[in-house]
Amino acid sequence: MVFRLGIFAILIAALAAVVVFGYSILNQSHKAPVAVAPTTEQVLVAALPLSGGALIQPTDLSSATVPVGAVPANAIIDTPQHRTVLTGAMIRTPLAQGGVITNDGVIYPGDHGFLAAVLEPGMRAVTVAVDNVTGADGLIWPGDRVDILLTQNIVGAPDAKSIAAEIVLSDVRVIATGSELIKDSSDNSNKDNQQPASTVTLEVTQEQAARCLVAVNLGKLSLIVHSAENSPSGSSPAFVPVYAGEVSPALSASQPTPQPVTTVNVISSGDTGEFKF
Repeated sequence: MVFRLGIFAILIAALAAVVVFGYSILNQSHKAPVAVAPTTEQVLVAALPLSGGALIQPTDLSSATVPVGAVPANAIIDTPQHRTVLTGAMIRTPLAQGGVITNDGVIYPGDHGFLAAVLEPGMRAVTVAVDNVTGADGLIWPGDRVDILLTQNIVGAPDAKSIAAEIVLSDVRVIATGSELIKDSSDNSNKDNQQPASTVTLEVTQEQAARCLVAVNLGKLSLIVHSAENSPSGSSPAFVPVYAGEVSPALSASQPTPQPVTTVNVISSGDTGEFKF
């Protein structure tokens, strides 16, 4: 009898130990994990040397790992949002490759004095509207150099010359891009269906600004992006207008063939007359 009571006591003690151990494990599982403070930070740096006055493009940005205690004042943390905002901003002073980009080291589009700081002496800023197709579908960035192509319908011209394309501005710098709604005050019923159009601001001379504004009223403007490697000066042939008939031989072939004109001079009693057949 005593032996059985001893075994029973041992079983109860073992069960109690299991209960206590299980409760301890369960309690630890509900404790919040201790957060480990980060020891480094990712900051934005120049991916290549940038000159003062340069407009930042996406390829100009890189990331560097810096100890938290060594992050420079006003350094810009590397996030997708910060990269987007920096695109098109102007570097105030030259920045070496790997140099940390700071908020006080750039001027953002829309800041007071941005255009005045970006423009070269004697230059002007002109803004034109282009759609996603003519604006290279968002692939044109501030700092790119472009040609402006005008395509227009020529009223009263033969079919073969009814549409013409020509370069109105060549090798001009893009200094800003943006978007706004096309506002047509003549159509109040279609305001809810207005389509967005991109706006591109260009750095031009005073004469080029006048040409651009005239071209806007003649037809459709398109942007042609230049290669990153500039051609030697004077190596590119002059661009001459291209007409519809030069692009479409079928359109030229549809034009009526001019009939030859035969002229006969008739002299009678000293008077001269001319007849054309």
